[in-house]
Amino acid sequence: MPYLYRAPGPQKHLVPEDARITHSSGQSFEQLRQECVQKGILFEDADFPANNSSLFYSERPQIPFVWKRPGEIVKNPEFILGGATRTDICQGELGDCWLLAAIASLTLNEKALARVLPQDQSFGPGYAGIFHFQFWQHSEWLDVVVDDRLPTFRDRLVFLHSADHREFWSALLEKAYAKLNGSYEALKGGSTIEAMEDFTGGVAETFATKEAPENFYEILEKALKRGSLVGCSIDIRNAAESEARTPFGLIKGHAYSVTGIDQVNFRGQKTELIRVRNPWGQVEWNGSWSDRMAFRDFKTHFDKVEICNLTPDALEENALHKWEVTVHQGSWVRGSTAGGCRNFLDTFWTNPQIKLSLTEKDEGQEDCTFLIALMQKDRRKLKRFGADMLTIGYAIYQSPGRDEHLNKDFFKYHASQARSKTFINLREVSDRFKLPPGEYVLIPSTFEPHQEADFCLRIFSEKKAITQDMDGDVAIDLPEPPKPTPAGQETEEERPFRALFEQVAGEDMEVTAEELEYVLNAVLQKKKDLQFKKLSLMSCKNIISLMDTSGNGKLEFGEFTVFWDRLKKWTNLFLQFDADKSGTMSSYELRTALKAAGFQLNHHLLQLIVLRYADEGLQLDFDDFLNCLVRLENASRVFQALSTKNEDKEFICLNINEFINLTMNI
Repeated sequence: MPYLYRAPGPQKHLVPEDARITHSSGQSFEQLRQECVQKGILFEDADFPANNSSLFYSERPQIPFVWKRPGEIVKNPEFILGGATRTDICQGELGDCWLLAAIASLTLNEKALARVLPQDQSFGPGYAGIFHFQFWQHSEWLDVVVDDRLPTFRDRLVFLHSADHREFWSALLEKAYAKLNGSYEALKGGSTIEAMEDFTGGVAETFATKEAPENFYEILEKALKRGSLVGCSIDIRNAAESEARTPFGLIKGHAYSVTGIDQVNFRGQKTELIRVRNPWGQVEWNGSWSDRMAFRDFKTHFDKVEICNLTPDALEENALHKWEVTVHQGSWVRGSTAGGCRNFLDTFWTNPQIKLSLTEKDEGQEDCTFLIALMQKDRRKLKRFGADMLTIGYAIYQSPGRDEHLNKDFFKYHASQARSKTFINLREVSDRFKLPPGEYVLIPSTFEPHQEADFCLRIFSEKKAITQDMDGDVAIDLPEPPKPTPAGQETEEERPFRALFEQVAGEDMEVTAEELEYVLNAVLQKKKDLQFKKLSLMSCKNIISLMDTSGNGKLEFGEFTVFWDRLKKWTNLFLQFDADKSGTMSSYELRTALKAAGFQLNHHLLQLIVLRYADEGLQLDFDDFLNCLVRLENASRVFQALSTKNEDKEFICLNINEFINLTMNI
């Protein structure tokens, strides 16, 4: 039976509300729960086992933790007792106050809370030791199941817990979030806005209170009314200040949640008040108004406010609009697409490029409003492998009108039209812009080149905007091979070449791989302008595979002539892009060199080529370059020949014999 080859895509298993199943078994929460009920057992999650590997990756527990189920800790445990509220959350021995502040804010929005905490679970009928939670990650919702074994010491929960020891929703939520990120230790330290986004799929805005707009009170009031999640914190100048207590009872470097804002009449005047919650459940503001504080005091004592708007339209201060949303998933890969910021001109142009067409002005305005949110993916999960948050940002350039990847020369002579406020080592960088209608090119990047990460780029526009990945197309433009000149009709220039061929080929008048290896190394080593290492026998076998039209594994004179012509062009290309005459070509320049040879490749194919042919210093010597071109041309010629059999020229249909034959010949 023939196989139709298409690029593989992710297999999505969906549960209610389109959250993707993440358990390694491929089974949903309900399927796993029913299986346990039928077998009369309690669920044990092999994906996140009850041992030290789920707790820490860089240290051992200082106390002997014992994993226990809620029923082994208290009698009659409850999942939620009297509703999930902000007072259910008390911080344990883990430095994740940022997460607790986000959970406290989440409890204020009933709809958002019900999404994260599905209501179809309890310790009552059908209990099987399994619970599930839903989190947003990189533009999709994930359903995360956990068993209810929790780390304890002396029959008390070690980490997040409820003030009422019979209630376990918050402890299980923390466990599910730890599983999502690889371990409990991975949750140490963070920004409240990170968890807020994972609880809502919302869009973040950050305000410095000392530089906040005049209508800051109204912004916060509207945000809380819309159900947006709001957090705040006090900056620290050094590590010694972390969790230091101020004379007013506030904790520096600590994540708080804003849970209310209001005005009261006091002594004939309106006074603006704000309610701020400490996830510790203790150590409170001791200034005026006690649990509440005056808004002017809030602006004086707190440095940063983070708002997670549940929908992009909540970013508009005066009127609600339905924003258009576009999502791009991409990667920065060392050697091909990790070009760094504009400071590094030689590599900046190799970053992913996305064309943005702003077609309609805002209502009654001359410009188009849009927001860009750039998120680096899975950095918290990769902590155990030594990965930190990278410093990221983006720049926006006026498009010159070509639907192709912009080269280095463009960025030499053109300044950006807009860019992120800063490059910063946060999970997400987001900013709002107003630009005239037109076509732009958006370039997301790390600050330093050669740094690797996957990213998710979200573009929100007030009016419909069109986006296009400038690196997504593959186009092959190869010239037809020249026909060899018949014997006896060669020019004066061609006759010595026939003599060379006869000398190399011998009596059978055909060149083998070994003979080709000898002659190529002899000729190329004489070229003074080519820093040359010896060509391998395998390279010569690949060349014969490409040029051998008769299928006998050797080159006849006509085939040898066509190859020699091609070799001259490839040699000139290599010399052109070996700018420093070092005998090697940078992998970042390979994109342009391949395009000059007739191969416009997308970033994924370029990444594969760099992984296969570049050395540790991201350089290719002539042998690597030659092998790459031979392999590309061979694959392209075969595809073109096979695709002529189909009406759809973008795909080829192969049976198993054809597929193996194809792979053995490329």
